[in-house]
Amino acid sequence: MTTAMNSTSKAAAKPAGENLRFYGVWLIGIALLIVLPLVFSSGGSLTSFSLIGIAIVFALSYNILLGQTGLLSFGHAVHYGLGGFAACHMMNAVVSRGWPIPLPFIPLFGGLGGLVFAMIIGWVMTKRAGTVFAMISLGIGELVASSSLILRSVFGGEAGITTDRTALPKLLGWSFGPQLQVYYLIAFWLVLSAIAMYALTRTPLGRICNAVRDNPERVQFIGYDPHVVRYLAFCFAGFFAGIAGGLAAINFEIANSAYLGAIQSGLVLFSTFIGGTAYFFGPILGAILVTYLQLGLTNLTTAWQLYFGIIFIGIVMYAPGGIAGLLMMHRPLIRAGTLWTVIPSYLVAIVPTVALACGVILTIETVARYSGGDPINLFGIPFNATSPATWLTAAVLVVGGFFVARLTWRRIAEAWDRAATVARDRGYLA
Repeated sequence: MTTAMNSTSKAAAKPAGENLRFYGVWLIGIALLIVLPLVFSSGGSLTSFSLIGIAIVFALSYNILLGQTGLLSFGHAVHYGLGGFAACHMMNAVVSRGWPIPLPFIPLFGGLGGLVFAMIIGWVMTKRAGTVFAMISLGIGELVASSSLILRSVFGGEAGITTDRTALPKLLGWSFGPQLQVYYLIAFWLVLSAIAMYALTRTPLGRICNAVRDNPERVQFIGYDPHVVRYLAFCFAGFFAGIAGGLAAINFEIANSAYLGAIQSGLVLFSTFIGGTAYFFGPILGAILVTYLQLGLTNLTTAWQLYFGIIFIGIVMYAPGGIAGLLMMHRPLIRAGTLWTVIPSYLVAIVPTVALACGVILTIETVARYSGGDPINLFGIPFNATSPATWLTAAVLVVGGFFVARLTWRRIAEAWDRAATVARDRGYLA
């Protein structure tokens, strides 16, 4: 009886510990959102944090399609853009008609804008998945983006629709003129949307979405209609994408055709896939990285989109699970206590891998700046794009770094196999 009681208490303690860790992660995230603007209080930092928050909501909404339901969309920015336009029109209507609707409620109308359009076009789009759905989404996205320049009464043409967020009724004395107040508004909706989307993944609908992603024929066999499941997931994704668009409209006080374009759809696809679609926090990591790179690279080089393409190709080829997948690969080794056997191999591989990366960067910048003769500054070292020495240095770094890095990567694979074998023997790796 004592043994049975001990086993029961251990079984009860384990879920309690897991629940404590679960809520602890969310509380740490919320606390981080509150503290960040107090530590980094400059205007540029607040703007960057606001853009990252919007990108996270947008990426999480896209993962409802790609990661949860297996729907590859090339036109997800349509819901984002329509949410932005709906938010702008609603703000202008509140100001002109004197409605008592404060600014924090406006993103909800952006979400409704994305939801309504998803409900209208989603039933036909989600009849098929795979390539058919992807091509239809691309066509719909381009159709709406081109129509935004024609339907001026709705989209405002090339100038877009402008608004003034400070003209709306104040809430608790906040006018939302300062960027700090806008940041906290975005952070509030980020937390609310993230919790709602995570809760959606734990519902029966979220589970059946995973089943439709993996085996729609079997889902149909057990009595569910994959078409209806895909349609509901499409509507939820459109709603949260519209919330992100509404937050963007509040932040920039404008909505234009750029919200609807293929570049916006490509960025959210890039963010979600880079972060990792298999884990809920993957799109969060991807959105942070992509937004940070976009803000940083645009000020450093004109070929920033080429770097995005190279990173995307590298992730697809060598880490299809994304950043989250790479991180979670180490979890069994940490539990088994064998990660320390792999770390020396990682440290050895850092030098040639960094040399290879520097060679690729120097090659791209040399080609991009050759005609103009602009100087290149690579980590504080000046280079001349027209000098043969620059070309030779780039070639040595690329070729030499690649071959040496290949040798070190093999060493990492061998060390990883040994550590994984020990972890498997200890029951931490299936």
